Amino acid sequence: MAVEYMFFDEALRDRFVAFAAARGIAGTVRKDEIDGFVVALPDGMDDALEEALEAEYDAIMDEQMLRAESDAELVSHAAAGVTVTLADGSTRTVRIPPPIARRLFEHFTPEEVHEIATAIAHSVENPIEGPICRKPSR
Repeated sequence: MAVEYMFFDEALRDRFVAFAAARGIAGTVRKDEIDGFVVALPDGMDDALEEALEAEYDAIMDEQMLRAESDAELVSHAAAGVTVTLADGSTRTVRIPPPIARRLFEHFTPEEVHEIATAIAHSVENPIEGPICRKPSR
């Protein structure tokens, strides 16, 4: 078995491969079937080494995301949505700007984001007249 890491940028892929090689880990690189590259490293590394690789991969993914967000062509096609459940039980997808979606998902699970968006939708469906600090009527 192998542990696989996905990359969309060759330079960042090569940086990760070099990071692993500097720690004595040889990996394989292959082109992904859809897009990008897959780096496969052997399974069964000690915990400290695995944590170092994960930390480096996370840092590279942050950099990859920043590069993608600064690419005007890529950003013009970016979209993010959150599914909300309306009071009648129907669902809708609400489009939100990708940078806001990224910030939401950095701090909340998908289920929590759904709960937040649904609570907002219910509030929009049932607006409160006057101060919001009073008890809601049932």
